[in-house]
Formats: sequence, structure tokens, C-alpha cells
Amino acid sequence: MAGFPDPLKRLIDEFERLPGIGSKTAERLAFAVLRGRPEEAKVFADALVDAKKKVMSCATCSNVATSERCDVCSDASRDQGLVLVVEHPRDVVAFERTGRWRGTYHVLLGRLSPHEGAGAEALSLKALEARVAGGKVREIVLGTNPDTEGDATALAIERRLSGKVPVTRLARGLSSGGAIEYAGTEVLAEALRLRRPAIGGG
Repeated sequence: MAGFPDPLKRLIDEFERLPGIGSKTAERLAFAVLRGRPEEAKVFADALVDAKKKVMSCATCSNVATSERCDVCSDASRDQGLVLVVEHPRDVVAFERTGRWRGTYHVLLGRLSPHEGAGAEALSLKALEARVAGGKVREIVLGTNPDTEGDATALAIERRLSGKVPVTRLARGLSSGGAIEYAGTEVLAEALRLRRPAIGGG
């Protein structure tokens, strides 16, 4: 039975390697690229290469950046004593859209997920502990997703920082099992405003 030509199959395979992209979606994306004009494909390819070359992790908080420190960490008007801990850079964008958070962030780059082989060593927890040890942080706000793995991650952080700094958690206006990045701006703003002390959090 005839299959796709090798160049097309390679393109499909590359799309399928992306998280959340199955074989059918990968095929649709590949054919969408083929239907476009050659110059559009070049713009797409250039954007991929440019992002890979220029985007890095912030040395302070692990957020995405194009220099050593991200826009938030390098902003002198932000309160460096307040640190909101989130799972992914996408969550930073979600909270920034609220316009209500004037502190900084710490991006874990994931969460505890034993069944996926993601343990504490895969997260930026040592960097978070180093920030707390620096003495300038006066409150850690846990902004992990309100689901089983997010709660387990938050609990692990609470235990690590217990007695070192006050630790609070977002109010539970967030839907259980939901994702921070998809929550509405007002929901996130209220979750920040009504944050509560974490159990054993300092």
C-alpha cells in the first residue's frame, strides 16, 4: 500500500513529536504547511529557528527570556519580595493578563508526575530554595494547577520551605482539575487576592 512520500512523512513525524499532537493532527498540520505558499513555509521555518536561537531561561526565575533576566525580573518596579510559583511560562502570561500581580515569578518548568518519570530533580526547586536563602523573599505564593499533581507539587514545596519563609496558596475559586493557563483573568485575580496560608508554610 502506498504511503506518504518521505519528505512529507518526515514533516508529519516531526509534528507528531510535539506534546499533545497525535498522528491525525500531525497530518493536518503538515498538509496545511504544504498548501501554503513557499514564502509562508520559509517564514514558519525561520520563526522556529529564530525562537530556538534567541529564547532562553531566565537565570533568576526560569521564565522564558531573550537575555539573562526576563522582563519581569529586570523590572525595577516589581516587588522582588513576592514570588508566585507556577508550573510553566504559559502560566506567567495568564497571571500577567490580570494586571493584578506586581511581584515576581518562579517557573518550575513542570510538576511532580511520577508516572511520567518527572521527579523533584526535574524541577527548578533548588533555584527557588536559593532565592529564599538569599533573604529578600518575604512570601512565596503557590500557583500550581488545582489538580492532583499540582497539589502534590505544592505540598512538596511547602515542606521544603517550611520555617524558612511564609508560604501561601491561591484561593480555591479555581476549578478543581483545571489549568491555570485557561482560567479567566478575574478568576485568577480573585485567587491571588484571597490567597491563604499554606499548611505548614512557614
